[in-house]
Amino acid sequence: MTTARIPQVPTNETPLRIVGATIIDGTGKEPLPNGEVVIIDGKIDYVGPRRDTTVEGATEVDLTGKTIMPGFFDVHVHMGMGIETGFATMAAQFAEERHYAAAETMRDTLMAGVTTIRDLGGLTPGFRNLVTKGKLLGPRAHLAISVISPTGGHVDFHLANGNQMVPMDEGFRIVDTDDEMRVAVRELIRTGADVIKVCTTGGVSSPSDTPHDLGVPAHQVGIAVEEGNRRQGQPVTAHAQGSAGILEAIHGGVASVEHGYEIDDEGIALMIEKGTYLVPTLSSALRVPDPKLVPPFLYAKKVVWSDIARKHVAKAIQAGVKVALGTDAGVCPHGTNLTELGHMVSLGMAPIDAITAGTLNAAKLMHVDDALGSLEQGKLADLVITDVDPLAEIDRLAEPSEIKVVIQGGRVVKDLDDAMPVARAHSALAS
Repeated sequence: MTTARIPQVPTNETPLRIVGATIIDGTGKEPLPNGEVVIIDGKIDYVGPRRDTTVEGATEVDLTGKTIMPGFFDVHVHMGMGIETGFATMAAQFAEERHYAAAETMRDTLMAGVTTIRDLGGLTPGFRNLVTKGKLLGPRAHLAISVISPTGGHVDFHLANGNQMVPMDEGFRIVDTDDEMRVAVRELIRTGADVIKVCTTGGVSSPSDTPHDLGVPAHQVGIAVEEGNRRQGQPVTAHAQGSAGILEAIHGGVASVEHGYEIDDEGIALMIEKGTYLVPTLSSALRVPDPKLVPPFLYAKKVVWSDIARKHVAKAIQAGVKVALGTDAGVCPHGTNLTELGHMVSLGMAPIDAITAGTLNAAKLMHVDDALGSLEQGKLADLVITDVDPLAEIDRLAEPSEIKVVIQGGRVVKDLDDAMPVARAHSALAS
């Protein structure tokens, strides 16, 4: 891995020592009561039991009674989308209105405790650049830029009469032939893609297919994998909902299956064998939208597929498939990303494992686990702090008001209770 693959943000050079809180480090270990975290130059200098000592030059904060966890990941978001606002509203917006809304959404996502995202279609590198430069308050970001599907597939939003249901901009890429796949992947990598997303099935929100319909075939998934490996090793992920398309994605060599709503025994066994991650996006799958805001075809499919997802994803979780937290925010509401933790627990996952899915597992999927995803010495200091006991009341983390402090790169970017006597980053944006 090169350092270029690690999403950067500005750091804070003021040393900070936090003592007294319970530490859940993201690795799956049991919580450590009365812990200590020391942050120097934006990195974790020490994490472990509280010591009877001082740290020269550090501001010390006693957070006894609170819990510290790593900054969370959401590896399946669409910052530039908001289906809950209604398709008609989206279609009427100018590009600059959508971009402004995306910037607000990124801020809200960070305030929800998500310090790193993987945007799987729609967000351009300009947003990532603004976060890196400190001009925009938002999560560290890996980007797919565009989603790839065949004509009539999941991201072909042409209606039968040829009109477009939503704006067909940089978020969608139609590919049919092998050569078109190679060109599409090469162009996305040239533009700055960190991950390539293909659609091996249709979907719930697309007008001319269903989750049972097949999309990009396994051999073209393999072409995308090959092209990524020729460059910086950009992984490939697949929108895959029906069982047959899930198998196409796994056989093609994807790093993760997004949604996986109808995953069957064969798919589960194959994912465990290959180490493929499942990103179940339960926040979207289990939520049936207001029928007034979405087209009738979408509402009808969502009712059916929510039930399918609940049954099949629960089985995959209980079988031990590796899971990383992703919500599909944009298809479901933004800014409440940690709702996903409670959903995973409701389908049989232990709370400590759900936290790991949203931290170290997600970092491993994104190939940034050497710098992010857990509270370990030498890693970047992305932390969230809460009054909640996550192992007893994990559902409460869904409310951004329960995330009291967010630290990103050592900078305090959220502090609801004024518990941290250090300057907050971008105070005007964080207020």
